[in-house]
Amino acid sequence: MTGLYFMKTTVGVSDMFISNKSGDIIVTHALGSCIGLAIHDANACVGGLLHYMLPLSKIDENKSNVNPYMFGDTGIPELFQQAYRLGAKKENISVVMAGGADILENCNYFNIGSRNIAIARKMFWKNGILLSGEQTGGTIPRTMYLEIGTGKSWVTTHGAKTDLM
Repeated sequence: MTGLYFMKTTVGVSDMFISNKSGDIIVTHALGSCIGLAIHDANACVGGLLHYMLPLSKIDENKSNVNPYMFGDTGIPELFQQAYRLGAKKENISVVMAGGADILENCNYFNIGSRNIAIARKMFWKNGILLSGEQTGGTIPRTMYLEIGTGKSWVTTHGAKTDLM
């Protein structure tokens, strides 16, 4: 493989990464109740991945001011704004989502996974954004990938790979 250079960047919990470099692959691990959200604009060759922990920032506005990526309601708009700054256009963006599991057996008291899914869907609906693919819910943790050059996104769980986009 001559001329190809791939840079893998890992996005941690409550973090985000945006790229316009076609050789970049972005990955996030340990998506239990957290949500992994990948966006990609093929025309601009811009993509990003957000790993948020909780749905609403109102539970701790100080934390959301320091780190908006911790919460869905502050992290999702920031993900899109950063992509727009690199040339992405809303009408060209594909969106995929993974995570939102209930990984603690018999402990659905807080329903964090379901609430994380719901806030993303609500925000997308309000802004006229459709999901291109998703793997959410259930009881298993996931790892999510986004390849900037192709826009390909996939999830792995227990060694099995599922394409999202």
